[in-house]
Amino acid sequence: MAVLAAMLMVNIVSAEQHITFPMLMPDVQPMQKDTYFCTSFKMPRNEHQYIIEFTPNASMNTAHHILVYGCEVPGYYERDTPRAIWDCGEMAETVTDFPRAGTCARSSQIVYAWAMDAPKLVLPDSVGFKVGGKTGINYLVLQVHYANVDKFLNGATDNSGIVLTLLDGKTDKVKKRAGVLLLGTGGSLPPHRVEHMETSCAIEEPLVLHPFAFRTHTHKLGHVVSGWKVDPSGKWELVGRHDPQKPQMFYPVEDKAITVTQNDIMAARCTMNNTQSHTVHIGSTGNDEMCNFYMMYYVDGDRVLDQKYCFSSGPPSYRWKYDRMLGEVPRQVDYEASRL
Repeated sequence: MAVLAAMLMVNIVSAEQHITFPMLMPDVQPMQKDTYFCTSFKMPRNEHQYIIEFTPNASMNTAHHILVYGCEVPGYYERDTPRAIWDCGEMAETVTDFPRAGTCARSSQIVYAWAMDAPKLVLPDSVGFKVGGKTGINYLVLQVHYANVDKFLNGATDNSGIVLTLLDGKTDKVKKRAGVLLLGTGGSLPPHRVEHMETSCAIEEPLVLHPFAFRTHTHKLGHVVSGWKVDPSGKWELVGRHDPQKPQMFYPVEDKAITVTQNDIMAARCTMNNTQSHTVHIGSTGNDEMCNFYMMYYVDGDRVLDQKYCFSSGPPSYRWKYDRMLGEVPRQVDYEASRL
């Protein structure tokens, strides 16, 4: 997890106008299992930039997962502490010496997610995440979940994070703006049972989305996660499907020509196998579960979805078959959604 000393400088501009921007924890020392730490990074106020690469500086032996959020206002801010750390485990029951706050105080959106030693992500040519300026992303917030803290109890510290590569907003190399739609569920898993955790929502904005990558995330009980587009005629088309126990990187979509437009429905399913003798709930600790499908997309132009999240209450109260918006789920889709 070595990082070159030069990367500790926040802005380093190369001859190619690439900007290296390390978002790293400043040698923190979490002392309790399932600690969530956040730290914020201010974006340029008078001009925007484009993120074109995400390079992890992390190991799954240290960080359970890492998220990069875009915020209008971060969850915690101290004018005289430019690299303030706060406890952002809103659902966790940890107790730390740091102030406790949410990830964002206003306008939260996920820009990137990492887990299980996933490699770097390079966006397609001419695609970038627009940040700073008038985008509403005034800050990027780094969130790290520490599931195991044994080495920190023995005196170690941590600088896990993500190193961004950006381009100046005046570049002519970025013509397509990237965004992320996160689909997920609440709910619970009965003991000794295979369960489907499902969600769906309609796209109501007059945009044409070009999905190009997807990421799946569960904890230990996830077997398959799949994401789908459903058009107004009831046709289901696979966006992506993967085993969440494999490296949780962003993978290419199944069909590079797929588009998502107004009145289409996005749907996702996590097939979970609870082999334990107790009910497991959706939650933030390693003993809980999660069901997430991230769809990364681009648009031709400058406007991305205002809608950033698509969540359902999950089982037992929500299932695809209860959703009148979806109608009858084709038998083949029901089969394909849960197999690798």
